[in-house]
Amino acid sequence: MTDPVTTPADAPGESIPAGASIGHVHLKVADLDRAVAFYRDTLGFDLMLRFGDQAAFLSAGGYHHHLGLNTWESKDGGPPPPGSTGLYHFAINYPARRDLAAALKRLYDRGWGIDGASDHGTHEALYLHDPDGNGIELAWDRDPAEWPRRDGEIVFDRAPLDFTGLLAELGDPSVARYLPPLAAYT
Repeated sequence: MTDPVTTPADAPGESIPAGASIGHVHLKVADLDRAVAFYRDTLGFDLMLRFGDQAAFLSAGGYHHHLGLNTWESKDGGPPPPGSTGLYHFAINYPARRDLAAALKRLYDRGWGIDGASDHGTHEALYLHDPDGNGIELAWDRDPAEWPRRDGEIVFDRAPLDFTGLLAELGDPSVARYLPPLAAYT
């Protein structure tokens, strides 16, 4: 038996304030140099502070840190085995669709692939894993006025991502070489 879907109107007590957001993410990693190289060089975060081979703090745009990486409990360790609990993925939301396209190009330029992609109606998403197996969603949210709704409720979709339209945001015809085979992520 599955649990029924709970909508905000059904939730007990008061809702968290609308202006609340999820702050930084801390990830346990096996190799700090490898993790820093991925998040700095492949995804483009700025390294703000590093504590030897134990911890590093990275940011987008000068914030104290959006991402903490540490080896306190995980140095030289492996990812959690399948069937265990833990983080499924965290999302990095880009302010503009063009930024998501640039992130995809940056991944491919550095030889890093993606595991999947989807157009959820509310947002477009790329899915991948970091070198330690942590799941990452790179996303761009549509304006809430454009979100699909049925009877007033938000409808999430799993439509194929329009890679051609996404990469066209870059205004560079040479990015067509990054287009996956037609059915790769459907």
